[in-house]
Amino acid sequence: MNKTGPIIIIEDDLDDQELLNDVFLSLNYSNEIVFFSDGEQALQYLTDTLIEPFIIFSDINMPRLSGMELRNKIHENEDLRIKSIPYLFFSTSAEQSYIIDAYSKSIQGFFVKPSDYEEIKSTIHVIVEYWLKCVSPNYVK
Repeated sequence: MNKTGPIIIIEDDLDDQELLNDVFLSLNYSNEIVFFSDGEQALQYLTDTLIEPFIIFSDINMPRLSGMELRNKIHENEDLRIKSIPYLFFSTSAEQSYIIDAYSKSIQGFFVKPSDYEEIKSTIHVIVEYWLKCVSPNYVK
């Protein structure tokens, strides 16, 4: 896991992108924040670049390639899987079937987006701090 790598946010709602951008700016992490509006764009970026992201925050319901479909494609790709990039769902959708499906596929976390700015900020802070402290295999290409 590359703790200095970019934080990837896959979110098709532009208002949520803006809100999350503000939250990350206020938390003052040095990681670059990279937004994608759908899973296909994110997958293209992840497979075409040598950059190793730190963490992926993904919505569930997105056009073209859903968050769950993207997670499956990342997990099936050995080059991406071995990078140990934490993949988290951060979504307004918390249907039990989504949660069961996510954890059955070894998702690293499923979070419901709080409606309050300070709660979102607190949740993001806890998530990022956890992964900053987490130990993972060293990835050498």
